[in-house]
Amino acid sequence: MKERILIIEDELGIAHMLELLMIKEGFMDVQIAGTGAEALQVLDSYNPDLIVLDVMLPDRNGFELCLELRTRTYAPILFLTARTADYDKLTGFAMGGDDYITKPFNALEVMARIKAQLARRRLYLQDKTPASYQFADFEMNKETGELCVRGEWVHCTAKEFSLLLFFVEHPGRLFNVAQLYEQVWGQMQLGDEKTVVIYISKIRSKIERDPKQPRYIVNFRGLGYKFVPRPPFDTEAAPAGKP
Repeated sequence: MKERILIIEDELGIAHMLELLMIKEGFMDVQIAGTGAEALQVLDSYNPDLIVLDVMLPDRNGFELCLELRTRTYAPILFLTARTADYDKLTGFAMGGDDYITKPFNALEVMARIKAQLARRRLYLQDKTPASYQFADFEMNKETGELCVRGEWVHCTAKEFSLLLFFVEHPGRLFNVAQLYEQVWGQMQLGDEKTVVIYISKIRSKIERDPKQPRYIVNFRGLGYKFVPRPPFDTEAAPAGKP
């Protein structure tokens, strides 16, 4: 399963037990944060699809952290905590939580709830995903696999289209080379990072006005690539970002 799960839990025994359980269930992309500060730092580059959150963290209250997380992500948040009072449960939902599970917990029940939340998220994203996308310099149709650049149809390979579509469907999110390869090609191996760079160069040569000064697929050196959407009314030719 390609969903990314972030576990925010300071008890490492519980965190690693959950991680192993998730991996056993097929979730291969799991990260652990032991503090609120670490969670916010991870969130900037990890972009999880679901968050498991403890309330009693060493540096801050989990309810307050949930409120801040909600300003950065719409991913489902499941509280997993020893606080069992009804007031705590109501607070968790009021702060933006999607589910509330108390310790000690049944591991199978936790996984069942995680899968249920992710299933709802998939259906929601599927319903909200348009069939076509239009920007200042190009438009693409995911159903027909067609790419039109400044009024002309442009041929692109299936992998070029898939990579561009992945960028377009995740605007403003920063992805490193390994994440891009895993999402578009599959499991990454040594040397595959060159493949991603080459395909990004090919895409730029087709959609950018000046591939050496890209406006859409921008490279943040040492971090990765981000798609910067330019709406149809944006006709400015000035470059943005660095190649």
